[in-house]
Order: sequence, then structure tokens, then C-alpha cells
Amino acid sequence: MLRSRYRRITFFFGKVILGIIFWDLILTKVGLRGLATRTRPDRLQKIAIRFRVLATELGGVMIKVGQFLSSRVDVLPEIITRELANLQDEVAPEDYEDIRRVAEAEFDEPLSTRFSEFDLVPMAAASLGQVHKAKLVSPDGGFESVVVKVQRPNIENIIATDLAALKTVGRWLRRYRPLAKRADVPALLREFSKITYEEIDYLAEGKNAETFAANFKDRPGVRVPKVVWPHTTKRVLTLENVQAIKITDYEAISAAGISRNEVAQRLFETYLQQIFEDGFFHADPHPGNLFVAPPPSLPEVGERGGQGGEAGSGWTLTFVDFGMVGRVPPNIRAGLREAAIGIGLQDSSRLVKSYQMLGVLLPSADLKLIQKFEEQAFERFWGKSMAELQQISYEEMHEFAKEIRDVFYEMPFQMPENLIFLGRCVAILSGMCTGLNPDFNVWTGIAPFAQKIIREETTQGLDFWKAEIGELGRAALSLPRRLDNVLKMMESGDMSVDTPNLNRYADRLERTGRRLINAVVFATLFFSGVQLYLAEEGVFAGILIGSSVIALVRMALIRRRR
Repeated sequence: MLRSRYRRITFFFGKVILGIIFWDLILTKVGLRGLATRTRPDRLQKIAIRFRVLATELGGVMIKVGQFLSSRVDVLPEIITRELANLQDEVAPEDYEDIRRVAEAEFDEPLSTRFSEFDLVPMAAASLGQVHKAKLVSPDGGFESVVVKVQRPNIENIIATDLAALKTVGRWLRRYRPLAKRADVPALLREFSKITYEEIDYLAEGKNAETFAANFKDRPGVRVPKVVWPHTTKRVLTLENVQAIKITDYEAISAAGISRNEVAQRLFETYLQQIFEDGFFHADPHPGNLFVAPPPSLPEVGERGGQGGEAGSGWTLTFVDFGMVGRVPPNIRAGLREAAIGIGLQDSSRLVKSYQMLGVLLPSADLKLIQKFEEQAFERFWGKSMAELQQISYEEMHEFAKEIRDVFYEMPFQMPENLIFLGRCVAILSGMCTGLNPDFNVWTGIAPFAQKIIREETTQGLDFWKAEIGELGRAALSLPRRLDNVLKMMESGDMSVDTPNLNRYADRLERTGRRLINAVVFATLFFSGVQLYLAEEGVFAGILIGSSVIALVRMALIRRRR
């Protein structure tokens, strides 16, 4: 373990946690909630900036942590996720000699025996490895130009150190109940560790690329680089060079005669297939991993060759870097399909049902309040493009935010660990589609897909309809008995009405009253002790100040126990 690196990471997070305890727990207990609230945005932004600097300097897993945290809109304030959203997986490159030694140790022979050319300057340097252009001594599969991805030296030790530090921080965070109730921290760390170790297994990445290519082999216009297996090991990956126009190079895309709207639409449709049909998706769709290749008759950037459905009459969308992929289990896919139907049909009840299927709601969630929010969201925003949404007045958005505040800050949402990388992927994808086409309309894209799902579900055959009719029949037969039970309860006075909102507000009011009384007791004892100390009554001053400390500790213990 790299001790200094471990200490630097744990010290940073320890300092952040202590600051939050002081500002957001202790000060609010002693009547200074207003001060803590006023300074919170500035404090959170400074924390995010300091972490971004730390991640950039350390590289390794810290870059991945920043990208991971930027997707946690369910548990982190927007001011933090926005600051971390631009954290790029680009760090200072390793020295060429160090990279050469890693590659030659893997091949057990000099690079010159396998590559006729090998660029000394990397074309990309990421946190876990870097990529160099090269040419094969013996062309493989009809192409000569390749890219060689080589792991950074000592990266496994760096990853082990970073993950050990994060586990220590995770144990601290488990004690913070507002976070613990919304996220299973140990499960998230396990998922994060699993994904990270998968990323440094280049044999697995090669297999992922081939799986993706097989899923899209019958779909024109989607391209995946071929894997050069004789030149691939666990720490070195050699791929066909498919470099073309970067998907965020909007001017070059337009200059090649390619519609940016078509690019956005194809990108969106490929992800619908990956998530809802294949259950296997490219989880890192940042601009460096997606290219647009013009038709063969037009000038291109990079060289051609391909796999996965060449579009003879048009351009191709090219995916690279399959180190981070996601898999959608059948139960999660069913919940996502339900969500797609709910969005496509503007059916808020189906959308809430999908939340339950996906496990994003805790048991105490007020389903009626959430459904009401979804209805309001559909009414105000459904069908609008991103450009139209950006034109909505600040006052309207602010008013809507006030109306749904209870949903986001009081309702118990959580994000299961198996949906974290999907959520991050969708967030990045949304930004890329909007950048390509500011008028991109996700509603018009998902509505036909929802209708397709419905057609598939309604053609399941006789068994499907038998089950539906049987369910309706059972409900109809039980209705008279249920009505009779309700009438008996009304006559005996045993009927009660559950009002979760009223109960919650009453409980909150009671807690606020108790906190206020405790704060007054603490303040009275503390300031009385200070006055006696100034009057040189040291003994009595000590007793009162000591009592105030006991009162403060008691308040904290009651809060923790609750």
C-alpha cells in the first residue's frame, strides 16, 4: 500500500466530514441554522473544487470517483455534481520508456518485433492507461494501422491503495444517517471496486467489444474496432484504428455533410437498443469514445476498416473503449421498460410503479405525492425540446421547484448500486445529444419505442390474456366481501384513515419543538457560564459551562439514536 497516498485521501475526506458535522449538525443545534444555510452553497462548491484538484493531481481511481460522484444527483447537492461533471479522464501521460517496459514485459519481446511503427507520444492519456498509435509488422484482418492501449506502471498498487482509503471513508459515512438511508455505501463500494478491476482487465475489454459488435452486426451505421488478439494481453490491448471525427467536433461533422440531428438520433436509438433490448451497454460514452466516420467517398479523419454493420450509403457511428460496460438484469430491464411506457404514454401511475420495480423508493415513500409530482411534470414539460425547456422563465422553474421540494428532499429516494452507472451513462448521453442538436426531443424519441414495447407485451399470446382476465375476475368476486368489511368497520367505529403527510408534519413539528427547547437550555447554560467567568466566579462558571456541554452531547446522542 502507498501510505502517503492513503493518508492524503483519507485526510481530505476526513476534513470534509468534520466540516459538515460542525456546520450542518453542531451549529444548527445551537440556533445558528441561518448562518449554516447561507454559507452552504459556497462551502460545497469549494469542497468540489478542492476534490477536483486532488483527483487531477493523483489520477488513478480518484478520477473515477469524481465521475461517479457527479452522477449521484439523488444524494449529493446539484452544486457539487455540476462542478464534478466536467472532471475529465485526462491526466499527465506516463514516460514512454515506462510504457514500453510494461508492454515488452507482457509480450516478452521487444516492441519492434510486433510493430513497425510505435508513436512515442500518446494520442490519449487516461487515469488507468494510455493509448499510442502503431502499425503492425504483419497486417491482421486486412488492416495495418492500430492503436495500442497500455496500462500505467504500478496501477494495481495504486488502485488497491485508493480502494482501501475509500473503504475507510465508507465506514465513516455509514454513521451519517441521512446518507445511509438513501444509499447502501458498502454495496456502492463493492460495485465501484468490481467495475474498476474490470477496467484493467484488457482481455475482458476485448471480449466486451466483440459482444457489442455482435449485438449490432445487423444494424447498419454502427461500427466497433476489431481486436487484434495475438497482440493483446491482460495489460496491453491492440485494436484496429478507427479514429474519425470526434462526436463533439460539430463543425467537422457539418463540413462532412452529415446531419448533426441524425447523429443525435442514431446515438439515442443505439442506447435504447443497448439498455432495453440487449441488456448490455457501453457505460462510458464521453466524447473521446465516440466518433463519426464519413462515407467512403468523402475525406475522413483517421483510417477505415470496420466491423458491426458498415453503412454503404452513409456515415457510421463508431464506439471505442469497452472497459466500462453495464449489464441490465431482466428484473431491472422490466422496470426500465415500464418507465419507458410511463413516459411515452404520460402515465404517472406506471412511472411510479416502475420506481418500485427498480427499487429506487424506500418503503416510507408517499406514492400519491410522487405521482402528483409526475403529473405536474408531464403537464408542464412533456413534449418540449431542450431548447424550449431552456426558454422557460426562471420564475416558473423556481415555482415548480418549490412545489416539488418535498418530493426531492423529504421523500426517501435511493439509487440502487446496479443503476448507478446506467444513470451516469444516461446523463452524459443526454448532454451529448443536446450538444449535437439543441432542439433534440427525447419525448419524440422514446414515444415510438414505448409503443413498440406495448405491442410486444400485448402479443404475448393466450396465457397473457388468461392471466389478465383471471386477475380481473378475482377482483370482481372479492369486491362484495370487501365492501361488507368496510361497512362493518364504519359501524363499529374501528375505521382509521392513514394520513402520511399529516403524520410526518406533526412528527417534524414535535422534533422541532424538542430541538428548540434543547437549544435554549444549552444557550442559557453556556452564556450564563460565560458571564460568571467574566465576573471571576470560576467555580460556578465551570459548572454551568460543563452542564451546557453535557446538554449539547445529549442533543447529539438523541439525534443519532433517533
